[in-house]
Amino acid sequence: MSHSLNPGGTHVRFSGAQRLLHWTMAAGIVAMLFIGVGMLSTVAPSYIPLVATHKTLGVVLFLLVLVRLCLRLVLGAPPLPATLPTMMRLGAVLSHWALYGLMIVMPLLGWAMLSTADYPVVLFGNVRLPPILPQSDTLHTLLWAAHRWLAFAFFALILLHVAAALFHALVRRDGVFEAMSPLPASTTTPER
Repeated sequence: MSHSLNPGGTHVRFSGAQRLLHWTMAAGIVAMLFIGVGMLSTVAPSYIPLVATHKTLGVVLFLLVLVRLCLRLVLGAPPLPATLPTMMRLGAVLSHWALYGLMIVMPLLGWAMLSTADYPVVLFGNVRLPPILPQSDTLHTLLWAAHRWLAFAFFALILLHVAAALFHALVRRDGVFEAMSPLPASTTTPER
């Protein structure tokens, strides 16, 4: 589980496990956002399976982000290019920590929201998560609103992240996108 190295010995790519987690979670998070929209826009019989899928996928993504954070702390991340302007570097760091924060906060908010509504969080048949907050209609309303508005913020941040990735891949061509690319490493990956 090693990073790709450039001739100077610094990491130019995330490890295979880190890249796999990134792309797996990206697909799961996009699915979660669309499932959430579907839940809010239907009263059809499909509502119940959507809720069940949303709960289970939320827990799975929460566990995956914890694994991902551990890998990030142990393996680190490739350095950003030295040519990256200071404001872009700051934006990259802040947006990544905001993404990690939302990947942790959103499932916890959902779990807390369900707890305050006295709804069970049922996973895989009869596996139930215990409530993390007592039943409270007032708190449920606040948590529901927070979960909803943070989902919009999360979606906006994801769009910004995708735009930045495309900017690095297509305009700057500085190796930032290649560091997390699911494709095999190119022999012409720029030094960073």
